Amino acid sequence: MEKTKVWVVGHKHPDTDSICAAIAYANLKNQIDSEKKMEYIPKRAGDINAETAYVLNRFQAKIPELISDVGTQIKDIHIRKTVGVSSHISMKKAWEMMKTLKVVTLPIVNSKQKLEGLIVTGDIAKSYMDVYDNNILAEARTQYKNIVETLEGTLLTGNQHAYFCRGKVVIGVGTPEVLAQAVDKDDLVILGDREESQLSSIASNCSCLIVTNGFSVQQEVIEAAEAHEVVLISTPYDTFTVARLINQSIPIKHFMTKKDLVHFDMDDYVDEVRDAVTKIRHRDFPILDENQNYVGMFSRRNLMNAQKKQLILVDHNEKSQAVSNIDEAEILEIIDHHRLGSLETMAPVYFRNQPLGCTSTIIYQMYQELGVEITPQIAGLMCSAILSDTLMFRSPTCTPLDKEAALQLATIAKVSPEELAQSMFEAGSNFSSKTEEEILNQDFKIFHAGTINFGVAQISAMGRTELDKVQKRIEPKLTAMMDEKRIDMIFVMLTDILNESTYLIYAGDSAAQIVAGAYNCEVSHDGTMLEGVVSRKKQLIPALINTMTEQ
Repeated sequence: MEKTKVWVVGHKHPDTDSICAAIAYANLKNQIDSEKKMEYIPKRAGDINAETAYVLNRFQAKIPELISDVGTQIKDIHIRKTVGVSSHISMKKAWEMMKTLKVVTLPIVNSKQKLEGLIVTGDIAKSYMDVYDNNILAEARTQYKNIVETLEGTLLTGNQHAYFCRGKVVIGVGTPEVLAQAVDKDDLVILGDREESQLSSIASNCSCLIVTNGFSVQQEVIEAAEAHEVVLISTPYDTFTVARLINQSIPIKHFMTKKDLVHFDMDDYVDEVRDAVTKIRHRDFPILDENQNYVGMFSRRNLMNAQKKQLILVDHNEKSQAVSNIDEAEILEIIDHHRLGSLETMAPVYFRNQPLGCTSTIIYQMYQELGVEITPQIAGLMCSAILSDTLMFRSPTCTPLDKEAALQLATIAKVSPEELAQSMFEAGSNFSSKTEEEILNQDFKIFHAGTINFGVAQISAMGRTELDKVQKRIEPKLTAMMDEKRIDMIFVMLTDILNESTYLIYAGDSAAQIVAGAYNCEVSHDGTMLEGVVSRKKQLIPALINTMTEQ
């Protein structure tokens, strides 16, 4: 039985805690899932930064797969695995398959599983009800194999894989002389047990002779058919029934729809598909994979029963920071250490939020509470996350619990917290290979205060030299960043970890006045030095929001 997949994911523009918390919590959930019905998979909602890349590489952890949207997709609905059929099968066989499978649509594919067409019950009804001339079998290039199967006959001689592609269908009535005049070269003749008429038809170079009623065929007739390369078939059906059934041997490619086929891909989103199918009269639609190979069918009814993606959110509970289309997913749990945000859920969820410096500290506590062993790899990841979020215990968000957890995890991982922190921060401070957009987005979050939407990026380094270089590069990009993110203001924290200070730059109407009001300093449009301010969550966001809401 296939396990239900649950994605554990952090916020957009993920930092080290967001990634490491997802990995560590997914591992914990897999360890405690006694029934093994669920599979918890760490994901990421954005590109990882250089610091996080260093941590994952150091502790040999795989980078979680990127997800940009959690809207319900075609792959999340029930896909009917209707087997694709060859375009050469008969109409009768297609109808029998539809009855057996209880479907109204059959997909037609080639040997490489590429979709060639569709045939529906309406096409089969049309093939029976419409009046066709006696050349229709030849026009459709009907294979003799189809005729044998349709008439439940026996091939007495001839190549069943050949095609009836010239001539007409003739029912053998009248005297042999009359029949001889009626039968032309390459015709298909339907006859009873009149041996003279059988030989006369063969002599006229018919391409196929069908003997009805299960009558035995004389050896002389068989030998004559072999000599003239005539396909000779015996069927238990009477002549009337054969005449009625024979058109059902026509290959489905003659009636199938092959132009303007409406199909969808596995990654298509259900909302968009639902809008599209309401404008189309079909009941069933084919699905193609990333290689455009046919994989199955779905109906409108399947769209009503789509299975939402199941998520556990870590290190955030703000809708603006969550992966796109979060409203369409089913949130099972939230593990966070930030202020309560704007996310709403349709049903009660497990929500653990503690005023700690790092989400990974909470997850460490859960490992302890549940008695689950922490491996050196997981310990290294969680320790790195705590050191990153608390700026090596310098941030005011750091609590004694954070520091104790980090030291315990460092022991398990057999690392020095000081050396690990310095190596991480140095890796994260190398901005030379990054574009200005990458630098701004590596740790960027959007917040709301009343009707104001604003973004805050934090860029940290071990000293001011590197930060000064970054400042010159990113300042000209701030206005464009505001337009791209559709926000009213942007603030960028250039945080000096060693000196425990932040130089704050900003853009947007009233941004300078809000900073001045928040920190009781003079208005400056060039930037503001904030001594002792290193925490976005505890020292910057509350001050900015309070000032914005008071205005």
